[in-house]
Amino acid sequence: MPPLPSLGNAVDQPNLSLLFLPYEAFMSLPIIALAIAAFGIGTTEFVILGLLSSVAADLNVTIPAAGHLVSSYALGVVVGGPILAVVTARWPRRPTLIVLIGIFLLGNVLCALAPNYWSLMVARVVTAFSHGAFFGIAAVTAASLAVPEKRGQAISLVFAGLTLANVMGVPSGAAIGQAFGWRATFACVVVIGVIAVLALLRWLPTGLKPSVGGIVGEFRVLRQAPVLLALGLSALASVSMFTVVTFIEPMLRDVTGIGGLWISLVMGVYGLGLTAGSILGGRLGHRALIPVLAWLMVGIALSLLVLAVVIGWLPLAVLAIFVWAALSFSIVPLLQLLVVDQAGDAPNLASTLNQSAFNLGNAVGAALGGVVISLGLSMNWIPVAGALVIAVNALLVLMTGRAMRRSSVPESAPA
Repeated sequence: MPPLPSLGNAVDQPNLSLLFLPYEAFMSLPIIALAIAAFGIGTTEFVILGLLSSVAADLNVTIPAAGHLVSSYALGVVVGGPILAVVTARWPRRPTLIVLIGIFLLGNVLCALAPNYWSLMVARVVTAFSHGAFFGIAAVTAASLAVPEKRGQAISLVFAGLTLANVMGVPSGAAIGQAFGWRATFACVVVIGVIAVLALLRWLPTGLKPSVGGIVGEFRVLRQAPVLLALGLSALASVSMFTVVTFIEPMLRDVTGIGGLWISLVMGVYGLGLTAGSILGGRLGHRALIPVLAWLMVGIALSLLVLAVVIGWLPLAVLAIFVWAALSFSIVPLLQLLVVDQAGDAPNLASTLNQSAFNLGNAVGAALGGVVISLGLSMNWIPVAGALVIAVNALLVLMTGRAMRRSSVPESAPA
């Protein structure tokens, strides 16, 4: 194994690309530090789903009221991310990322100590404020640390921390909460946050400068059609995904006819699909993004149509869910890279708004799936609705490509 390069003031040296060693070996310590932080943030976002009953009973509120702790977090991401991206626009990226994880730590400490429902709600919003800005700036940072042909892989490895949170962090956190109480889960997330801060302090190189465009440039970039179209792609991709995933449990229960442990196993397969998709997206990040995204979205649409047909047969349904999850998440790092590329010298706000777009799509997708059910249609139509949305998104990808050619902005360029 070759020796690791020194990370002291590497950004000021001409051989910065040495920081990103072969992706297969997972040897880029700065990217791994970002992935650890992403793991913690992803865990705290979704672990509440497995704790709702415990929280509701302990704080003497209804289950629907406890469910608002989920939606309030999403609102915090949508609103707080852009605000923090603007506030920190002139800050060097290393202290910015550490401050954002500090906010994440504070929020989880407040969650663990919350004496009542409303204080827990406020704590969740505080935690969420760091989410969008962290992932937005972490994506920009990861792309800048990698050699051009590895930028997609760098971003995908950061987002792999988010997928691993669904595979490992959320189930483990739910188990801890069931055994020791929901506050113990948030205390464990605090420990993850401390590890992330130490990793960032130790491994993230100094000298990571802020975006060249400054605060004015961050806002000016939002007037560019390719940037707005790229954000729209992310929102619609999330709408398609969450139209289906929000109702996957009742689909498996009512159509496939399984329950209990079987549903947990299928959701584990779904999580593995997300992880595989993150790796796949990273592998494709060095190619021209527009055609790759278009073909992947066509694949997502086809996999959802297949799922609608085979959802009644468990083995085929599991295979379809894995393929759909992998293809759906493969486009996440690619869309993030597209936004970073189109934003040019002022990527922080645009990249953070991409996270807001994803979370906005979450809410719209859940509502769309609910409309399908409220219309009295079979649950088999939910994947069809998701397929129609992603098919429209594939057409929007082609429109984005034309807008990029008219503005002479390359599809993929070094960040």
